[in-house]
Amino acid sequence: MKVHDLQPAPGSNRRSKRVGRGIAGKGGKTAGRGTKGQKARGTIPAAFEGGQMPLHMRVPKLKGFTNPFRVEYQAVNLDTLEASGLDSVDPGSLYDKGLVGKAALVKVLGRGEISRAVTVKAHAFSKSAEEAITAAGGSVERLPLPWGDRRPPAKGNQFTNR
Repeated sequence: MKVHDLQPAPGSNRRSKRVGRGIAGKGGKTAGRGTKGQKARGTIPAAFEGGQMPLHMRVPKLKGFTNPFRVEYQAVNLDTLEASGLDSVDPGSLYDKGLVGKAALVKVLGRGEISRAVTVKAHAFSKSAEEAITAAGGSVERLPLPWGDRRPPAKGNQFTNR
């Protein structure tokens, strides 16, 4: 079999019905549109929905969207931990020092240096921060997220992202 032997299965490619070509053939005169009325005259735009706000106008355009499941961490850097003077760092002790908010999820980032052994408990760590803490003789403990191993609860209301 060669390329020139290939052809579609019989009956799979049908010619389109040519309507509105005179009264002699099938599909002449009114061309399958019935008699009179708005639908017979072709004056309705393709996206018209009977007065209801059309889909292409209901959908927001070029504005992106807000991810309702976004997890926001409050960043704490190594230089901040060094300046705090704490030997055991957790979200509670950082809140007492005024470094994070009350119910904040804490992420430790690697800006600055740490020179002493510190036990750090936080919800997330950057790779560089984790390496710096362990290199200084400290330890790192990841706290579980409040919603467990599932996705976080959705923020916003029923009109968000509509």
